Amino acid sequence: MSIQYPMSQLIKERRSIRKFKSDKVSNEVLEELLEVASYAPNHKLTQPWRFIVYKDEGSKVLANIMAETVANGPKKKSPEEVRARFESIPVHILVVINEEPNYFAREEDYAATCALIQNFQLAAWERKLGVLWKTDAFLASPTFRNGVGAKPGEKIAALLQVGYPDVVPNVVKRANISERIKLIDKNIEE
Repeated sequence: MSIQYPMSQLIKERRSIRKFKSDKVSNEVLEELLEVASYAPNHKLTQPWRFIVYKDEGSKVLANIMAETVANGPKKKSPEEVRARFESIPVHILVVINEEPNYFAREEDYAATCALIQNFQLAAWERKLGVLWKTDAFLASPTFRNGVGAKPGEKIAALLQVGYPDVVPNVVKRANISERIKLIDKNIEE
């Protein structure tokens, strides 16, 4: 018999949300969620992250930066469509990290940042907030980087879109994990 812990349930029930209600998310809630998320495992406690939060009227600022990025890149959507989409999302959080010159430190910092993002998603879901974690190519675009004020030596690790879910997707079947485990439980040299 397996015991279901609330954290296990939270992890399994969390979904990426693409459609949000227009309800506002308070600054206090966002700060609480980022505080909790910052307890991610982080080798040498470098805490390489900073956050740029766009919400309310600030979403229009990001929407304009995105529209300009699209205008200067491969055109898949019109700037107007992009503006409308980004303005409809209650909160956008850019997760920006220092890019250490040392490869191993850089990889550790990125891994810690991904753990922070997952912590944020789970803490948000617990508060009935949905998150979409975006890592699209536009994050590296010079137009986008300049527009949001990314400094040389920084990487935009993710754009998190946050709000109260309007539509929650169904569970997507996952691969059978037992097929992906190689168990070595004895000395093979015996």
